Amino acid sequence: MVQFILSFHNNHSMEIWIEKHRPEKIEDIGGQAEAVRILKGFISSGEMPHLIFAGPPGVGKTTAALCMAKEMIGENWRDHFLELNASNDRGINIIREDIKDFARTQAITEGKFKIVFLDEADELTPEAQAALRRTMEVYFRNVRFIFSCNYSSGIIPPIQSRAVVIRFGRIESDDMKHILKKIIASEKMNLNEEIIDAIAENASGDMRKGLNILQSLYYVENPETRDVYEIAGNVEEKKLVPLLSNSRHGNYDEASSIAMDLLINGGYSAIDIVKGLHTLIIKERSPIILKRESIIALSDVETRLVQGGSDKIQLDYLVARLCKIYTENS
Repeated sequence: MVQFILSFHNNHSMEIWIEKHRPEKIEDIGGQAEAVRILKGFISSGEMPHLIFAGPPGVGKTTAALCMAKEMIGENWRDHFLELNASNDRGINIIREDIKDFARTQAITEGKFKIVFLDEADELTPEAQAALRRTMEVYFRNVRFIFSCNYSSGIIPPIQSRAVVIRFGRIESDDMKHILKKIIASEKMNLNEEIIDAIAENASGDMRKGLNILQSLYYVENPETRDVYEIAGNVEEKKLVPLLSNSRHGNYDEASSIAMDLLINGGYSAIDIVKGLHTLIIKERSPIILKRESIIALSDVETRLVQGGSDKIQLDYLVARLCKIYTENS
């Protein structure tokens, strides 16, 4: 159990680190070299088209939009920047009211334009997006739009054709560790390389998740690698090795007992165990046929769990299937 000791750093602000350590300039965004290169070109020219930022959560899309506003508009950027979360209001009213009123007026500073940032823009209804296309055309002199989404396919083609798509990938492990080490130094934390590796692994390319784990560790006395997994809600790898090892050797009873112990006494869900096994199997050196069949088995079990299947029954089924896979192909 992680022991949090808030009094240990009682003079330290409870400020959220994802905001505290958010980059101020485009060039300071880590792990997105290609996106940064393109956006720096727009800043240098003093002009930008409508933009679509596409990529998974926690990879710098919102940060990039804020940096663009600060660097393109200057000191009055807050008065010329409208940020909306499209998932909160998915209908056409968000276009007719908030956005249209903002877009009608010109920027106070001559030669500048306003920026509308629509987060989760793929959640907008097709009707709302169609209305937005017209606003983009009519008020182009006054305003530029930045759409943020997980997949650009969620944006209707007429908007895609009027915007430049910038793709943000998951943060590579080395890039994430480099960013984490800078923050660790600035916060005067003392973490070993093993803990930093564990944070990067559990964050899975999501910088926001990595920073949240790191901030939680700040309030843990003498943090260890297992604390990272506990904070992240993932099963520590070394707890799954005996489960996989016994399955490899066809020891169904022992493997099933380990799985049940993780479920009942460990407090992990079957989904947690399945995801942990997936990571372990991907990393292990084994014949491709074993990996392939094992991943298919994990996929089948996860599907049933999502559909409401019993954790105990599905875990027992998974163990039986893994035992059979390794017995038949070894």
